[in-house]
Amino acid sequence: MPITTDRFWLWLAAACYLTGLLLGTIAILRKRQHSRGLMYLIVVAGYSFQTAGLYLRGMEVRGCPLGNHFEILQFTGWSATTLYLLIGATFRVSLLGYFTSALSAALAVVSLSVPMWDATRRVGIFGGNAWIEFHAALALFSYGVFALLALTSILFLLRHSSLKNKRLNGAFAFLPPIVDLDHISLRLLIAGVLLLAASLVVGSVWWLRDLHVVNVSKITVTAGIWVAYALALTLRLRGVLLPKRLAWVCVTLFAAALLSLGPVDASRNPAPNSKTIVSVRGK
Repeated sequence: MPITTDRFWLWLAAACYLTGLLLGTIAILRKRQHSRGLMYLIVVAGYSFQTAGLYLRGMEVRGCPLGNHFEILQFTGWSATTLYLLIGATFRVSLLGYFTSALSAALAVVSLSVPMWDATRRVGIFGGNAWIEFHAALALFSYGVFALLALTSILFLLRHSSLKNKRLNGAFAFLPPIVDLDHISLRLLIAGVLLLAASLVVGSVWWLRDLHVVNVSKITVTAGIWVAYALALTLRLRGVLLPKRLAWVCVTLFAAALLSLGPVDASRNPAPNSKTIVSVRGK
């Protein structure tokens, strides 16, 4: 595979994420804490390769690479990794790098291994409209935030279970304090809700100019995801939704958000200046 292709760099990124996942798993099985610094460097390397791959794809399709299932999953994984690199070192959550590697590896390998998801590439899908492109990028970036939120929620549930069952040794000893996980989850939830709200506002600036271009099913699904997360945040701030239940809700909502990506992408109306090209693997 030529070094100039986007898939070459994306496969390198997947290899880095898989390496981080493997090293973290070995450390857990040996009941040792993996090196937070090494994990961070591995994720940085994978992130750099993934950024290069997405940049090349963006140059090819003349816009933000969000034109098919492959590109959407890659961008979602890239967004989650971006958030980890911003907050992982700040909160000193060692296992968050391990779980981020697991998520990024899964999204990268699955998307790269299903040729039909990248069989066709849409070029100029936003028709040169900066508002719609910014709206789509914000929406997918918020999904990356929700992905990291789901990871911290899983860590919270594991820590809660370990405390409840008094299992504080082995891998459970490496879990972050439950209070820290709750604080991180709340901040991520706030950030995700604000980003998705901003995405809808930016999109509406254009949609209100011409209601005929509005895709009702796409807007309904996206708005429904936002309402669900916003409701969860409201209930949490009011003390109605306790941290444990919030964790389960966040994991469930992210699964629903991922499932919604397919219908949203399928329902997207192509821009007037867009075109679809057949992708040739390895080219």
